[in-house]
Amino acid sequence: MRKQKSKWTVGLLLMLLLSWGLAGNAGAASIQQDFYNVVIQDGADPWAYKHTDGYYYFTKTTGNNVTIWKSRTLSGLDAGESVSVETGGKNIWAPEIHYLNGAWYIYYAKDDGDNANHRMYVLENKSQNPLQGTWQDRGQVKDNTNKWAIDGTVLQVGNQLYFIWSGWEGDENVSQKLYIARMSNPWTIVSDRVEISTPEYAWETNHNPHVNEGPQVVIRGNVINLIYSASGSWTNDYCLGLITADINADLLQSSSWHKRSEPIFKSANGIYGPGHASFTTSPDGTEDWIVYHNAKNNQSGWNREIRMQPFTWNADNTPNLGSPLAPNSKIPVPSGEPERIRIEGEEGQFGGVAYASGSPNGSGGMKAGHIDTADSFVEYSIDIASAGEYILSARTANGTTDLAWSTLMISVNGAEPAPFYITNKGWENWGLSTKRVHLQAGVNIVRFTKGNGYGEIDLIDVFPAN
Repeated sequence: MRKQKSKWTVGLLLMLLLSWGLAGNAGAASIQQDFYNVVIQDGADPWAYKHTDGYYYFTKTTGNNVTIWKSRTLSGLDAGESVSVETGGKNIWAPEIHYLNGAWYIYYAKDDGDNANHRMYVLENKSQNPLQGTWQDRGQVKDNTNKWAIDGTVLQVGNQLYFIWSGWEGDENVSQKLYIARMSNPWTIVSDRVEISTPEYAWETNHNPHVNEGPQVVIRGNVINLIYSASGSWTNDYCLGLITADINADLLQSSSWHKRSEPIFKSANGIYGPGHASFTTSPDGTEDWIVYHNAKNNQSGWNREIRMQPFTWNADNTPNLGSPLAPNSKIPVPSGEPERIRIEGEEGQFGGVAYASGSPNGSGGMKAGHIDTADSFVEYSIDIASAGEYILSARTANGTTDLAWSTLMISVNGAEPAPFYITNKGWENWGLSTKRVHLQAGVNIVRFTKGNGYGEIDLIDVFPAN
């Protein structure tokens, strides 16, 4: 059940009701408490952690550095404050940020340009805010075999830390297995590695090399749930599997871990290759959410985006993830997030050759587009009760030929236009473009003009950043 509307929501609604007659097309705005996937239009290996300060700290694979985002909301992750941390390596994969023993740690895989040299490393920051302070290189996190290793994560049971990762048994890329080892501190392994999962079922061995990777841990009751990714990450068959252990068992015994014979989350409803998930809760802590990546299109391989949805629990304390929700289905926002002002794209004021047209997958059956010339535009009037920082979140599409990214140019209240990026995954295959903007109290004019390539807008949501 939803809680009472916040003071912000009530004030905003009153402001809208009082000012609709004065704000151009603002009368077309509505107050909404839902969103559409996607939440981040480009990226893979998402990690979302909610800290005790009420903020979400988010990372994903970004290339040759680690970028940390800080956000009050799950649905606003993409527009959160961010900072990049240099590592001195190449091919940085699947970073995670953890808070352990009073300090922040970033675990990440890197190499020197040769995949065979991928190993796990860790950085430490003792600042209360990980976007500030100094990151100290704590070096490689390794066991005594020092074999190929990626996708490391930390499991804490009581005061004991364990490191879990995906690695090779030998020195060749034949099969990725999951290993666990005991740690004496957040950067030191002090036991032999123990294999707890190897690809064995048909859905894990249907592509070469065979893959178990992306381990993530969620504890519920006395059950340790280790959710992992299986099959080829470059294929539609990529999916999530489950291994469990009792929290009181000897976790360094392979026999303590029990694998399910079927995947628990796989391609469905027009979503392909869902995998490498992380797990968190809603802002008020009442809901559980999975954040995962998937292929942008059928058979698009490593060209991926990030989605999220709520999940429930089975009676045995294992996660019931269900199936990926269909791309054009509305999802209630995470409980505790503010409601948002929504304006349908077709409700804008058009100029030049721009106009609204039909949209089979659009939220209102229409969309704004054809912003094809320098003098073309679509603009929206948005009434805000209080001045401040807001997230402008637009459901967008781009099918421009031979162009990976398009831009529309966005201007708020006549300011210098700035790029508004739209990934290319085809017309009517809606993604999400976001911008953190400062809005004044009262009516704000947001105008979109032509940039590089072409883009369309299904709807715009506006909600507080803080």
